[in-house]
Amino acid sequence: MSVFLNDRWTIFVKAAEYGSFSRAANFFNLPQSNISRHIAQLEEELGARLFHRNGRGVSLSEVGQRLLPRLIELSQQADRLSDQILTQGQTPIGEVRVGLLPWCVPALAAPLFRAVRSQFPQVELHFCEGPSSQLDEFLTEGRIDLATLLQEHDATTPARNNQLTCISLELIGPTGAPLMDAPTIPFRYLDGIPLIAPNAGHPLRVSLARLAKKHGISLNIAVEADSIRLQHEVCLGGGGYALTSGFNDYVAMPGLSSSTIVEPKILRSIVLTASLRRPDTLAVREVERIIRNVAPDLFKGQRA
Repeated sequence: MSVFLNDRWTIFVKAAEYGSFSRAANFFNLPQSNISRHIAQLEEELGARLFHRNGRGVSLSEVGQRLLPRLIELSQQADRLSDQILTQGQTPIGEVRVGLLPWCVPALAAPLFRAVRSQFPQVELHFCEGPSSQLDEFLTEGRIDLATLLQEHDATTPARNNQLTCISLELIGPTGAPLMDAPTIPFRYLDGIPLIAPNAGHPLRVSLARLAKKHGISLNIAVEADSIRLQHEVCLGGGGYALTSGFNDYVAMPGLSSSTIVEPKILRSIVLTASLRRPDTLAVREVERIIRNVAPDLFKGQRA
């Protein structure tokens, strides 16, 4: 959000986007009482309500609805002007916030840091790590500029323009278990076996449910676990077979083996996505370019 706007108006815009004073407070790392006070001061100066308060959050009043589009436009203009002034010598300057999937941290974090530091020393990187759902939320809220996200699809789907790499879904199970005998396993063999998978709303679960229906099999989700580490630990504990993919995480856990699911092969793309709610600065564009250039080589060693 542009520093050219009065702080209280900046807070107003973010509270309007979120529909919540508490979420705006999280964004600015301020107590919610500060947000409420700033909005109250604006309303007092205007002599009109900007928000309707309710138990679920806030919604814009008629006055607030009229003001918001203009303030967003002014903020975007100021952001573009600020970036043009700072980068008039075509030297990227400023902060770039990058969210990485846990899988991507070992492969991308250090090389990206070194490349940016070497090529653009005036760019300040801020990293965060989290699951795809959380990073997607951060992008939507404008808390980060760029993020690596997971997208589910099958082998017949064309590669996406923003795809960095593609990884196959695997069945992870105890070493020596019958289903682990071969390097691949047909999807139909998952019929009825105890599975460890993410929660029901997870995109992978949705994709698997659709495939199961198409192939006429029943998936027995014995345990829900939302992180790869948890899934593998439960697998080691005898809770069933995990459905995961990644940079061979199970190798670090003795006692587990994998078999790639085929017929059909289930692919998970790692894509690079930019936030629509952050300024499109030269610094962001250059960091995005570096990621796209280095990621394919860094991910080559991973199975697809």
